[in-house]
Amino acid sequence: MSAPLSTSRFQWLQVPSWAVSAAVHFALLLVLTCITISKHLPELRNIVRASQSDPSETIEELSPDPVINLPEEEATADSPEITSVDSFTAESLPAPEISNVVASLDYSTPEITLADWAKDHAPKPSLLDQADHGIGSGGYGLRETGSRMLKTGPTNAQEAAIASALKWLAAHQSADGGWNFDHRIGPCQGRCGDAGDLTECRTGATALALLPFLGVGQTHREGVYKKQVEAGLRFLISQMQVKQQGNLRCGDLAQKGGSMYAHGLAAIALCEAYGMTQDRALLEPAQLSLNQIVYAQDPVGGGWRYQPRTPGDTSVVGWQLMALKSGHMSYLNVPKETIAGAIKFLDSVQTESGARYGYTAPGGAAGTTAVGLLCRMYLGWNKDHPGIERGIEFLCRTGPSKSNLYYDYYATQAMLHYAGPQWDQWNSEMTGWLIDSQDKNGHQAGSWLVSGDHGTAHGGRLYCTSLATLTLEVRIRISPLYKTQATEDDFPL
Repeated sequence: MSAPLSTSRFQWLQVPSWAVSAAVHFALLLVLTCITISKHLPELRNIVRASQSDPSETIEELSPDPVINLPEEEATADSPEITSVDSFTAESLPAPEISNVVASLDYSTPEITLADWAKDHAPKPSLLDQADHGIGSGGYGLRETGSRMLKTGPTNAQEAAIASALKWLAAHQSADGGWNFDHRIGPCQGRCGDAGDLTECRTGATALALLPFLGVGQTHREGVYKKQVEAGLRFLISQMQVKQQGNLRCGDLAQKGGSMYAHGLAAIALCEAYGMTQDRALLEPAQLSLNQIVYAQDPVGGGWRYQPRTPGDTSVVGWQLMALKSGHMSYLNVPKETIAGAIKFLDSVQTESGARYGYTAPGGAAGTTAVGLLCRMYLGWNKDHPGIERGIEFLCRTGPSKSNLYYDYYATQAMLHYAGPQWDQWNSEMTGWLIDSQDKNGHQAGSWLVSGDHGTAHGGRLYCTSLATLTLEVRIRISPLYKTQATEDDFPL
């Protein structure tokens, strides 16, 4: 005798055959619909995107012939996302948009220069054209104010010194858009003395010359020097050597005599120019320059030096870390592991619990201490950290130097971030000396030559003029960390 039917099974057997058929056909129709939608999903996404965008908002091309643009391909659903940006401001685009752009970069192209690569690519629209994300935001100080100052004219001696310095720099730009540490080469024709001898380090010279223009809001899109800035950026991009380093595609800007110094400076210039304009034509060169820094880091000690992947020194580390910070503020990809490595290096050269820093080993020289303190500030040490407090006390006792612009450049930034009466006293002395020591006569007017600086022999008058101008511009180009929300966008840790 068979077992009795369960209640549910009995009820199922009582369902009419037409109802069963209808249910089966409905399920089959549903499956076919899902397959059709999946097949055409990319097209549907494009339709939605098109309906949400304004076709009139396109990138302003780097006329007359764009040097670099992004590939045609869009990011796929499997593309890796950026991990460096923890939060975005309300005015900026959502993180996934930026993640997809950087993730879409093609890392399979063999070694070429960007100028050759760009010939086969058309301009692409900027993703950030619709964002209310001006020059003065994102940690880029009051650069719009500096740009207006150049249009309306200086109102004080400090502004006049900056304007005069930019005029000198513009007058010494070569026809190819770059600069040379031997500034006699090109339009100067030897009318200025005290040239540097690093004639083959064009990327380092060009980056150092560009940074003072960017520091007061002069970009390739706007400003009285936009033609000079555009030509300089074009030159830098044309010099980039794109290389496949393992699974990372990198853009190398190091040149003979400058090594990773030159690369770090050039990366800062590219990242700042991109961050200030959000010009998508600059996105890939900027990201590739950061990728090279990631690749070049010493895998053991975490630092950087002249050649990639060798034990680091504090001086080279400072430029690389400033480039990474500029890239991070511009929403580019900076791996957490790279920042952790930099912290490891700083730990290895610090003394007095982080108040003083050496060169390649624990020490306490003024120049390396200024670099180390500024790096620590950007890496998240608070103003009341004992290392910061005692380090600032040391800088105050040492005071501005009249023979070491490299030290002045880093120490002035650290003092600005610390603020308070210490900054007021420092700024008064530093600014007064720079204004008084600027050349006022002849073709050299607007430039500086500081004898005794360790970089003068190689970098010459161009090196001195760039660092002096950047130091004078510090209140325009940098947002004080401990007085604004700039530290909220800290490095990924």
